[in-house]
Amino acid sequence: MRNKFDMQLDLLKEQLTHMGELCEIAINRATAALQEGSTSKARDVIRADEEIDQMEKDIERLCLKLLLQQQPVAKDLRQISAALKMITDMERIGDQASDIAEIIISEKMSEANEIPKIGQMSEAAARMVRDSVSAYVEKDLELSRKVMESDDEVDMMFVENKQELIDFIAENKGDKGKRAIDLIMVAKYLERIADHATNIAEWVEFSITGIHKESKI
Repeated sequence: MRNKFDMQLDLLKEQLTHMGELCEIAINRATAALQEGSTSKARDVIRADEEIDQMEKDIERLCLKLLLQQQPVAKDLRQISAALKMITDMERIGDQASDIAEIIISEKMSEANEIPKIGQMSEAAARMVRDSVSAYVEKDLELSRKVMESDDEVDMMFVENKQELIDFIAENKGDKGKRAIDLIMVAKYLERIADHATNIAEWVEFSITGIHKESKI
């Protein structure tokens, strides 16, 4: 019985890893779509979000099966409970990458390279998502805490991006103001993605130590 349970836990880790990879892909594609003004890549992000939504349902079913059909000990229970919380944050990450894609499509945005830190924010947020899921799979407490610390870096990038965009509006005498506001929204979505990655890392810490901090969002 325990062997079957361990196999199902391994499957859970595999599915969480795949869902995390899909989130990372969605973030990277959304950024590429923004930088290239590519509506086709933006639509790829929306399709990826649909796959992320399905993964959330599949993992939720597996977690409930593990809880109902097995008798997990405290450590296993924390691991399953953390996974259920993590997939909620990953689903929201997919939503926010999709929100960026919707801005690109609805506003017919062309290349957006004026604010290079948006690309840096995207890379940092995607890395946080990847590392938070890896920390869960590998039970790496140090890596989960590194993700939490990285959130401050992304927050600072958001503040810098916002100021640069305000300066951009001022320098252009208000021209392209709508475009700048859209870019501020993109930066805000990336900042929220980093917050969700931080939440995931906090649930990883809970799965290992039994201690959970209050989520950021």
